[in-house]
Amino acid sequence: MRSIKSTFFLLLISILVISTGCKSNNTGGKDELDGLIWSDEFDGNRYDRENWYPELGAHGWGNNELQEYTGSSDNIVVSDGTLKIVANLEGDGQNVGDYTSARLLTYRTFHYGRIEIRAKIPADNGNGLWPAIWMLGDGIRNGVSWPDCGEIDIMEYVSYAPNQFYCTIHSAANNHSDGTQLGSGALVLDDIEEEFHNYGIIWTEDYIKFYLDEPTNTVYRVNKPADANTYNWPFSQPHFILLNMAVGGDWGGAQGVDDSIFPATFEIDYVRYFELEE
Repeated sequence: MRSIKSTFFLLLISILVISTGCKSNNTGGKDELDGLIWSDEFDGNRYDRENWYPELGAHGWGNNELQEYTGSSDNIVVSDGTLKIVANLEGDGQNVGDYTSARLLTYRTFHYGRIEIRAKIPADNGNGLWPAIWMLGDGIRNGVSWPDCGEIDIMEYVSYAPNQFYCTIHSAANNHSDGTQLGSGALVLDDIEEEFHNYGIIWTEDYIKFYLDEPTNTVYRVNKPADANTYNWPFSQPHFILLNMAVGGDWGGAQGVDDSIFPATFEIDYVRYFELEE
């Protein structure tokens, strides 16, 4: 007859196996958090004001965008373990300020390491949405202008071009204003509007590698120039993270804005920052 002790041990093992499986499903198979330095898992019912602050206003944001960014609970929702950035139609449509959305920035800056964000693009899109996961050089908070500060676009998506996303960097030497940005071009992802995916970078002194789902799945890499300086490689400086969804704009609104798609939700499961493996 099996002893009570051995029966209890087998039961405990079964519970651990089941628990591990559940965690794997929640994180897309990433249940190893070795090297984790900082994260926001978006638990609870509000975003952490010590981690994030909302940028506000309807200024076009340099791209002729139509939304007003707010800190309202109508545009920033935390529930069921995810952050939802919600874009709403508030006015008649087609004009600046007729739409509201949100743009959250980290107080914290990051300098080299692995950064991973698990997110899901709005489903059943019409034209006009422009969600993004990106970084700006901290110098922009201290008087350094764009693009001199540096910009790392971990994931950008425009809803008139479904099933694909983009990874890009901008500097004074290479940026979209001059049409000289360095980027992946369109990366096909057939279920991007239906499923969560992990979007990440591995950022070292010598390169930035962009990956999808797993760190080994590199989708784009850019190397530090041999003659690196602040003009062509501002990525030796700390950067902070931004999460936002724009409406319209020079790129997002290149084929107009479909007012029937609102409200639209950009959903983020987590943001994680890991030290680099030796």
